[in-house]
Formats: sequence, C-alpha cells, structure tokens
Amino acid sequence: MTSVTAPPSPREQVVRLAARHLAPLQRGYLADQSREVAALARLRRGAGREAGQLPDLWSLIDTGPLHAPPDGARPLSERDLVRAEDALHVALTLWALHQQSRPTGMHQPDRRDTRRGLGTAVRRMMKPGEIDEPLRKRLVRAGTAPDLASLGQRLRDIVVLLRREDIPLDYALLAGQLYTWQRPGGADTVRREWGRSFHAWHDRNAAEQAPAVSQALPGDETTFTTDIDKDAS
Repeated sequence: MTSVTAPPSPREQVVRLAARHLAPLQRGYLADQSREVAALARLRRGAGREAGQLPDLWSLIDTGPLHAPPDGARPLSERDLVRAEDALHVALTLWALHQQSRPTGMHQPDRRDTRRGLGTAVRRMMKPGEIDEPLRKRLVRAGTAPDLASLGQRLRDIVVLLRREDIPLDYALLAGQLYTWQRPGGADTVRREWGRSFHAWHDRNAAEQAPAVSQALPGDETTFTTDIDKDAS
C-alpha cells in the first residue's frame, strides 16, 4: 500500500523557508565568513522594527518560494503572504540579535529529546523547581501582545536575556508560530504552544526533588494552558 504524504501547510512552508535561510547564515557566521557576518549585522538592525522599514533586508530574506508552493500545496493568499513575510522578518532579525558574538549556534532545532521552544528557553533561565516571576511575566506579556509589532518588541527583550545566558532557540519554529499568531484565532494557539513548551522542560537531575508546578501560569488575566494542538511544540 502506497502512503500519501499531505502537502505542507502554509505554516510548514514558513518553517521550512526560515530553516533554509538560517542554516547557511549561521554556519557562515560561525565560520567567520565575511558575507554572513555582514548579513547578520544588517539583520540585527531590523530587530524590533517592522519589515517594510528596512528595504535593505529585502535581498536577505527571500520569500520567493512562498509564491511558488510545492506540488499539491495551496497557494498562499496575498494576506497570508504578508503574514509569512512579516513572520520571517521578525524571526530572522531576532536570531541575528541573539547570535551576535556568540561562539555557538543560537538557532537549534526543537526535538522531542531536546526542546528548543520559546517557553522552554524562558524556563531554562530559571532555577530548577522554581518559577522566576519576573521572567514568567515577560513570557506572559509576550503572549498577550496586541499585535505583531508589540510582540516583536517584547520578544526582543526576552532574546536579549537568552543571549546573555547562551540559551538557544528554534527560530524556524518561532517563524511558524509568528505566522500562526497573525491568523484569526492564531494568538490563542501560539499561547497554548508556549505554555506547553514552558512546562515541558525540567532538570532531570532535580526532577524528583523539585516541587510540582501548576500547568497554568497564574496571576494573569490570560494564562497558558496545556491543551494539545496540531503543530505544537
């Protein structure tokens, strides 16, 4: 029996394109190749700014593949193309900020045995078994951003802290989440993903001694839940 592979969703296309950009940029930067070092400097200037403000970045973030989807995949609408372009801009510019002067790759894929989602990254800045309220509130504040511009600014603040601690993040996954965020009902989906990611990580050596942590993030009007979604990580 021949299995049929479903065509990639628009979100999956954004994730794949982000990974396609990130891999050579990060590899070249870590090898101190002048072209990639210069590209990272250009991308870094876009962190926290809207995509249309910096035409200089248009040649660095090629969204052409989104205009010609793989066989069987539905073409993206004009509105979804804009969402995808904005998501890629925010994710890649935040990576460039995160990667600056770091000797190892700050973009690392999220896997079942090595979680690299945003919630996990924030949790890794906390002591095992404890919840650091100021850090938790930064994540919740990002989750309750009213629009993508505000979200990009709030994520920038988190990325600065992650950079200081040398904690990597899956920026291709983040690009997909930023795309979903902009779709109707997508912000709720992404908040749930970040909540699950926050609770997915724990220090294995201290797991038995650590106190139980509530699955919700209390103290805010909007909490993250652990409902299971397709596309979540």
